[in-house]
Amino acid sequence: MDGIREKGALYVIVPCYNEEEALELSAKILLDKLADLKQRDIISEKSRIVFVDDGSRDGTWKILQKWYKNDENVICLRFAHNRGHQTAILAGMMYSRKRCDYTITIDADLQQDVDAMELFIREYAQGSEIVYGVRNSRDTDGVFKKLSAVLFYKIMGFLGCDIYENSADYRLMSVEALEALSEYGEVNLFLRGIIPDIGLKSSVVHFEVFPRRQGTSKYSLSKMITLAADGITSFSIKPIRLVLLMGILAMIVGFGIMIHIFYEYFFGYTVGGWSSILMSIWILGGAILLSLGIIGEYVGRNYLETKRRPRYYLWNILSRENKECSDEKQDP
Repeated sequence: MDGIREKGALYVIVPCYNEEEALELSAKILLDKLADLKQRDIISEKSRIVFVDDGSRDGTWKILQKWYKNDENVICLRFAHNRGHQTAILAGMMYSRKRCDYTITIDADLQQDVDAMELFIREYAQGSEIVYGVRNSRDTDGVFKKLSAVLFYKIMGFLGCDIYENSADYRLMSVEALEALSEYGEVNLFLRGIIPDIGLKSSVVHFEVFPRRQGTSKYSLSKMITLAADGITSFSIKPIRLVLLMGILAMIVGFGIMIHIFYEYFFGYTVGGWSSILMSIWILGGAILLSLGIIGEYVGRNYLETKRRPRYYLWNILSRENKECSDEKQDP
């Protein structure tokens, strides 16, 4: 797109899961930022903040209801039960795409620098359909999280997945990009891999990451592992090809052991052979189990995809907009 875009309606998407400790402060900071951007005529007066309650079990929804009653700029969506961080982001974007000009997604803990929103908007005004947020550093992460993140991005690069290293779910997407995203029907979502696949004009904004202000992180080790597995199995078949190579290697090792056995037999060096047998059992047994596990991951994900179940169900929608919401209860 040529030229400078005029200011548009921004919808800020905030996924929330058991965030009652952080939400009061986060909501105030976000609403103050929205008001500031409106006052300086950077965004339209129609801009809103969309909180998506991902089936929280604490007081998150009550806090959101209060903010909705007190501020006309707040829209609240609520899942019937927990569907995951990626699905909550997608639900917010799909709800917003017919109501705004572009969205920015940001986590409820606001560890991501909210002031970077202006940089996102500036890139959008210059014609970018997608603006990726990339962390300047991982100084706020623990040692394990740093190492696991580095390993994850190295593995994804090796497997051929086109994602930005140290990228986050802090990004801007235009309506055109959101419409393109709506065509992707995966149940196992990995937005950091899907969105670059869209291929529209994009740019990058670097931002600072701050320590969490309130509460604790809800992204457990199991959730991180699940996200990594979704990313790998959604965008690469190299693991299955590696299984094939492992099988070929196992056959080569087997032939080598067979030659060794004949050598010992003809030259009279035969002994019990327990070490060779045990080595063969453990190597081949481990290779078989690993191979079955990798293939099982793909089969399981194909099973989930073929059922074509809705990715989420919006139990409650709190919005002052004069539009029917009944058609948004389910996302096909």
